[in-house]
Amino acid sequence: MTSPGELAAARAVDTEVLVRRSMTKGYQLFSLLTPPVYAATVLYKRGRAHFSVNRFLRATWIGGAIGTASGGAVEYVRASNSSEESLRRRRIIAAYNTDSLRADDHSTIGAILFAVLTPALFWKRARAVHLVLGGAGLGSSVGVLAHYGRNLSGDPPPPIVVPEAPTSA
Repeated sequence: MTSPGELAAARAVDTEVLVRRSMTKGYQLFSLLTPPVYAATVLYKRGRAHFSVNRFLRATWIGGAIGTASGGAVEYVRASNSSEESLRRRRIIAAYNTDSLRADDHSTIGAILFAVLTPALFWKRARAVHLVLGGAGLGSSVGVLAHYGRNLSGDPPPPIVVPEAPTSA
């Protein structure tokens, strides 16, 4: 039989894993949505003269940071109101979700590439912090789009059968 301390520790680990996963998904989502929304808003309200690479990249990484914080907060509230069994089940499903794992991989690869390439292309047009962090946000969104492009072109990740979670009787 497991002690209450062991159950609390297992719950904390499950919550931590799910919160980190949701923070990653929030970053990916907001990095994907922020650039077109920001560009459309600035071009529509202020015109082309007020659009700059520095502001665009700053909005991209700030949007990603907001997505990270909001994704983590939403998942923490959800995990706090869930039972131990549902947390464990969701953690196991997340660990075996190859589609999500491949999206994370593409997002990470894109973020690293664009964090290096963006400063090389726009060195004189923006501040260094905005170039690196904004480039990572753009790369993350390009990676997610590449993942969805691979899925649409008929190259989905192979499914993995999720093992049954042990139940305490």
